[in-house]
Amino acid sequence: MSDAYRQAWTVSITDRDAFWGAAARAIDWVAPPQRIHDADAGWFAGGTLNTAANCLDRHVAAGRGDAPALVYDSPVIGRVRRFTYAQLLEESGRVAAMLKRLGVGKGDRVVIYMPMIPETVFAMLACARIGAIHSVVFGGFAALELAKRIDDAAPRLILTASCGIEGGRLIAYKPMVDEALALASHRVEHVVLVQRDALAADLQPPRDIDWMTLRGECAGDPIPEPAVMAANDPLYILYTSGTTGTPKGVVREHGGHAVALAWSMANIYGIGAGDCFWAASDVGWVVGHSYIVYAPLLVGATTILFEGKPVGTPDPGTFWRTIVRHGVKTFFTAPTAIRAIRKEDPDAAFLADIGTGDLQAIFLAGERADPDTIAWLEEKTGLPVIDHWWQTELGWPAIASCFALGDLRRKRGSAGFPVPGYEFVVLGEDGQPVPDGQSGSITIKAPLAPGAFRTLWNNPVGFARNFESFPGYYETGDAGHFDAEGFLHIMGRTDDIINVAGHRLSTGQMEQIVAQQDGIAECAVIGADDAIKGMIPVAFVVPRAGAADPDTLVRMVIAAVRAELGAVAALKTAYVVPQLPKTRSGKILRNLLRSIVNGQHVECPPTIEDPGVPTIIRAAVASRSAL
Repeated sequence: MSDAYRQAWTVSITDRDAFWGAAARAIDWVAPPQRIHDADAGWFAGGTLNTAANCLDRHVAAGRGDAPALVYDSPVIGRVRRFTYAQLLEESGRVAAMLKRLGVGKGDRVVIYMPMIPETVFAMLACARIGAIHSVVFGGFAALELAKRIDDAAPRLILTASCGIEGGRLIAYKPMVDEALALASHRVEHVVLVQRDALAADLQPPRDIDWMTLRGECAGDPIPEPAVMAANDPLYILYTSGTTGTPKGVVREHGGHAVALAWSMANIYGIGAGDCFWAASDVGWVVGHSYIVYAPLLVGATTILFEGKPVGTPDPGTFWRTIVRHGVKTFFTAPTAIRAIRKEDPDAAFLADIGTGDLQAIFLAGERADPDTIAWLEEKTGLPVIDHWWQTELGWPAIASCFALGDLRRKRGSAGFPVPGYEFVVLGEDGQPVPDGQSGSITIKAPLAPGAFRTLWNNPVGFARNFESFPGYYETGDAGHFDAEGFLHIMGRTDDIINVAGHRLSTGQMEQIVAQQDGIAECAVIGADDAIKGMIPVAFVVPRAGAADPDTLVRMVIAAVRAELGAVAALKTAYVVPQLPKTRSGKILRNLLRSIVNGQHVECPPTIEDPGVPTIIRAAVASRSAL
């Protein structure tokens, strides 16, 4: 354990005001905070600031206007565009003027339903500049889900584009916006649309407005001055799926968000002014909000906005090519992206040919990183690969190896150690801490660190529910354990702990075993209903190129789990499938797999990346292709 990490974590827990007061000095405040933490007002009470000004204006004022801020790299259209800090200030300022022209002001909501194009970043920063609250909805989300978010956020405007490009597919956005507005009860004043070369959309004036036409009309308007925002004013609403089917609007506040993200860039990722950082995510997800748009710009770094896929745009070398082309220092992606690359290029021939350039470290998050994937990536790149964990609700990493604090301790299968600011406790069903090595509910002692949510939009009761099971502790919904060395292991959601004939078993542990077998590119283990044992585990495996035949793979998987966990694990069923159902952020839809195996009706969720996959899975199960 590095002394810097140990000291930082200890102070953050024992004297949080001193710790976060020091961290807050990295931000330019209009008025400094009067209190670091207030039970009612939250973090940095009394302080005022503007997030967009901290991302842009202050760097330009400091003489860094010509420094590179944003690089848009789109292999799907074969284009790279670069923006300096001065240019990004100008572009986002022009969009802010557009919003002002349309009557948008402080506290108004704006829904952004856009692909990975520069205008999306301009829009987010423009909202932050004028004090409007943006709610980015993943481009291509189903109309009904978009309608739910429109009704909950009640925006004045929707900003959109004519289409998104997902690999080789064009997704027309405007028909989905029109359908969503027809379904929604709330009425927006305008839809402002970016026309892309790949597909033109039909507009319905006067509601619909062409983006570039409006920009031209506002060319003479002054760029609005940054609005003065209280630390606890909402910056954005980001919806995450709720268990009831009603989306949960996570609210992020200006002050804690800016301080936490700036601290994380310097102390977790090792990124500062002039460095190049790439988070290979989408702005529709929390990773995109935090680490494509805001965090890199807060510290004066260069951020990459990538419109493409890890494979197929055009090949499994596209990530390495992007890293080398732009001099990326720290790279952040999902384990599923690495597994997709490995499936297409198991020997890492593209990586060997292209190299990793200036890259110093790779971070993984979004889905549990199995040890075999980490081992492969570390072997092929020769770089530290750091799994870390956080949630939409938290907004930034809560478990990690703090690379920039000199703490490179890693254990494959663990997400690392509690990040300064977070006090984790593993609790049993009785609400008491469990011994090291014993699994329980992963919780975080209140108050949550700066940057974490303090409410849900229009739903304070739903927010309070996160603290009901264990009063004084935030229930993450994940299960896991601390080991004897202090590593925290996230083994899956609490509902992934299955009860097999009275034995509590972790499907995450089984997945870890399955993933280590030769020829397995990816896997998922779920608990299926069983009349005798209550539940039994069922595995789904995706083979790598050149793997053994399906029957051999199934036998190997079942034998491996039995050998390591014993017959009590009762894994006797495995299916070999070409791919697993995932969200566009890379999370495997295990609930969908569970429903298919249990013979239940399956609704294709709006977050799914490929709607055809459930049909493939259903056919595999129906054919009883398992041994």
